[in-house]
Amino acid sequence: MQLATDRERAPQPCTLAERFAQIRAQSVRLVEPLSDADATIQSMPDASPAKWHLAHTTWFFETFVLRDHMSGYRLFDADWPFLFNSYYEAEGPRHARPSRGMLSRPALDAVMAYRAYVDAAMYGLLEQGRDPSGRVAQLVELGLNHEQQHQELLLTDIKHALAQNPLGPTYASGCQESEALAVLNAWHGHPGGIAIVGHDGTGFAFDNEGPAHRVLVEPFALSAALVTNREWQAFIDDGGYHDPGPWLSDGWAWVNENAIEAPMYWRGEEAFTLGGWKERHPDAPVGHISFYEADAFATWAGARLPTEFEWETIAGDHDPAGGNQLDADTRLGSVNPTGAPGLFGDCWQWTRSAYLPYPHYQPAEGAVGEYNGKFMSGQCVLKGASCATPRGHSRRTYRNFFHPHQRWQFTGLRLAKDS
Repeated sequence: MQLATDRERAPQPCTLAERFAQIRAQSVRLVEPLSDADATIQSMPDASPAKWHLAHTTWFFETFVLRDHMSGYRLFDADWPFLFNSYYEAEGPRHARPSRGMLSRPALDAVMAYRAYVDAAMYGLLEQGRDPSGRVAQLVELGLNHEQQHQELLLTDIKHALAQNPLGPTYASGCQESEALAVLNAWHGHPGGIAIVGHDGTGFAFDNEGPAHRVLVEPFALSAALVTNREWQAFIDDGGYHDPGPWLSDGWAWVNENAIEAPMYWRGEEAFTLGGWKERHPDAPVGHISFYEADAFATWAGARLPTEFEWETIAGDHDPAGGNQLDADTRLGSVNPTGAPGLFGDCWQWTRSAYLPYPHYQPAEGAVGEYNGKFMSGQCVLKGASCATPRGHSRRTYRNFFHPHQRWQFTGLRLAKDS
């Protein structure tokens, strides 16, 4: 179980309008250390500029809440939906994702004006309280969780962008990295049996988390600790990146095609962080690894990756708001894995499960139904939360997903073994 101090830091219940204000303010806080140039650059097609994240999350509320549910609402700028729609085909054509970094205009201050305009209209709508069907509240809740996802993406994207600079600039100056905690050498055992997994419909969840259903789980054990930098260095020292033995075929091809020698952001004894280049702590969890790397390490270590269902059965005894996650008072340059106890926080954890629909899955109605379902192909499920996940955003049934080669997110691994 998590420490009481972790539970005490979990977000307290409040009104929807209060949560809207808190979450929108957190996004603004995340860009305060950035210049307009910082907020505009795009370091690769998978990433987006910080400025785009701010505008896209605002477009979400403007489009799906204000435009469709507030009488007389006028768009802030009729051209901006083309710029800030992400992948919603039902909303029409959009600016190409790989070219988001070419949007030098609108400038950051114009995007902030856009946020202020939409926020004012949202407060007006929420204060009216006219929502007999509950649809507005559902969309606002979805939009808030969507924004929290983009808060984490904003942090990981700006980290990747700054890492491309030879000067190794800090995202937020004057912040020191936290010391890693002691490593727990223990396992959570499970006898196996029929387990109920997936979201039961109580409270908010993304549509891909349900419906709840039964699965057969064989006896297994899940490590109490994430794999550390020290353990990963042993894998490297043993020739892990030069021996095809532990690698999947696609993973070995990826290693060779991209000359992979270590986790992303490693350089000698250092690693790039949001606080700049820092000496790696050997007992901190390893991060920024791909599924291919996680699977190869697990095989090398004589273990395996857990399935998402195994992970979820153990997570029932752990506080989703515990561990090392992002708080409103977090020193932003110190957002880094530390090895806090529990299953949540530090790093999203790769599982061996393909990202596929659950039995009887139905996507949400309308354009928002494009949110998750259409990506259920060729991706892998990650569980937990990371040091960049807003505290209170994740839960036991949460299904994060990425392609197996991607590793710019705070991704790590927790070993499993058969019992």
